[in-house]
Amino acid sequence: MARFLLDPTGERTIIERVRLPRPATLVGQTIGLLDISKPRGNVFLDRLEQHLVELGAGVRRYSKPTFTKPAPVDLRHEIATQCTLVIEALAD
Repeated sequence: MARFLLDPTGERTIIERVRLPRPATLVGQTIGLLDISKPRGNVFLDRLEQHLVELGAGVRRYSKPTFTKPAPVDLRHEIATQCTLVIEALAD
């Protein structure tokens, strides 16, 4: 069965990205939860954080200043250096 990963960015040229292997467990992982600042994204992330902590993960929360632009470079660097996994909220 073929599986496809859809990239929601506005790139005109398709860039092939290799999926990284999933961790065997979430215990001990530091998961960054990125709120892109759309309405109710924080509600989804609140519930997700609760579940991840129950599974043994550490959680760090981040927010973009606005959903209309990519995350600032310094925010992306902070997430990359502090987290082993990232989940982004896209709820309305």
